[in-house]
Amino acid sequence: TPPYTLRMKASSFDPGRLDVTAFARAQGTLQGTTPLARLTRLAASTVTLADGVADAVRWSVTGVWTDRPGRAAEVRLHLVARAQVWLECQRCLQPMAHGLEVDGRFRFVAGEDEAARLDEESEEDVLALPRALKLDDLIEDELILALPIVPVHDTCPQPLSFSGEADTDLPALDPAPPDHPFAALAGFKSGK
Repeated sequence: TPPYTLRMKASSFDPGRLDVTAFARAQGTLQGTTPLARLTRLAASTVTLADGVADAVRWSVTGVWTDRPGRAAEVRLHLVARAQVWLECQRCLQPMAHGLEVDGRFRFVAGEDEAARLDEESEEDVLALPRALKLDDLIEDELILALPIVPVHDTCPQPLSFSGEADTDLPALDPAPPDHPFAALAGFKSGK
């Protein structure tokens, strides 16, 4: 089976080695589905369920070319990606489904220095124009950025349970509060 399924508009473009300039100039569109297992960095942040449910990322990318008289044309990609992933709830430690959505616009310019300069001034992401873009890498980067910092259920499916067994590695706690520091002085004063 292919690593992803594709539906294409305009001429054939390879999402594994996308010529961003040609794709934008053609105002091309690619849509596809990529198995989550193929995005190994994202998959490493998720929980694998016992039933082996294979999650997939659905995505589409459109090239945008803007002519600017007297200046270089602007090259952009518009990326939309959606996936449902399973994460570990940090409250109850049970798997939880979480929807990830990306709707990003990327402007491509010549060189890292130009990209860094314009990225500070721009509300859109500005990237250096690569020779060929591996679309899976861009999709994966954006989905990783969309992961919650601390995933938790709104309401955990099972009440949290705590073991009643004492931990033998920890010292026993004295349930009685300690005496007041001056209690001994009070005893001397009263002659006890």
